[in-house]
Amino acid sequence: MTIPQFERLFPTDDACKAYLVARRWPKGVACPRCANDKVYPVTNRPFHWQCTQCAEAGGYRFSVLVGTIFENTNVGLRTWFRVIHMMLTAKKGVSSLQIQRVMGIGSYRTALYMTHRVRAGLQDPDFRKLVGIVEVDETYIGGSDKNRHWDKRSGTRGRGDTGKTAVVGAVKRKGNVVARVVENTGRVTLEAFVREAVSNRVNLLCTDAYPGYKRLKHRFPHETVDHTIGQHVVGAVHTNTIEGFWSLIKRGVIGTYHQVSRKYLPLYVAEFEFRYNNRGNPDIFGAAIGRC
Repeated sequence: MTIPQFERLFPTDDACKAYLVARRWPKGVACPRCANDKVYPVTNRPFHWQCTQCAEAGGYRFSVLVGTIFENTNVGLRTWFRVIHMMLTAKKGVSSLQIQRVMGIGSYRTALYMTHRVRAGLQDPDFRKLVGIVEVDETYIGGSDKNRHWDKRSGTRGRGDTGKTAVVGAVKRKGNVVARVVENTGRVTLEAFVREAVSNRVNLLCTDAYPGYKRLKHRFPHETVDHTIGQHVVGAVHTNTIEGFWSLIKRGVIGTYHQVSRKYLPLYVAEFEFRYNNRGNPDIFGAAIGRC
């Protein structure tokens, strides 16, 4: 959706609320507490409804914003929609400082609060397990331990660049990606992630030669490539797709956000995951609004 299209579709906050109603309740308005669809509109308050089933005394009154990331905020819904549009149209993300400048939001803290809420809304806990040809790989995001001040270094050694945050991901060839921030890249952690993200009906599971993946061959049709000897593609076996996804995240962190804390890294990973999984969706904005 281009900016002129956005301006025509959402000229006012009421137009945004009507769009949110259609995306949130495509089969008709239902109570967010009890899912009762026998609700009636409050005549003197637009975009408010009354439910008499889920509460005994006086019923329950709710608005279209209840239960969404837009609830309990002083920022207009049209501003929220514009921020979401900016985040979805930037392939490598857009910084909260840039959003503050472009949108004229009062403070950086408010802009950061809004972008974090949007990222939280884009998370998808109900994903489908991946099938077909699936690639699994891990990466490390963050600053090098050796570049930190001496009193902030961890002083430990291990796989990857010590001090960085580990992220593991799985991607179906020409399909969706699932990525998670993990505490470590040990065998138990990696196997648990693969069991969560990959279906038993997978045709082929591709990884590198890291020992943490060795035992996957007992559960999946598993093949590897050994990067340490310059082996990157062996027939259909490679991890280039998931490494391409890692490059998007790392370019976003380095070029757009500059630094991301371990605490909030899962939100940024969810944002990149959503954009990647909806890269061919012509209605990616509508999908985001429906999830938020």
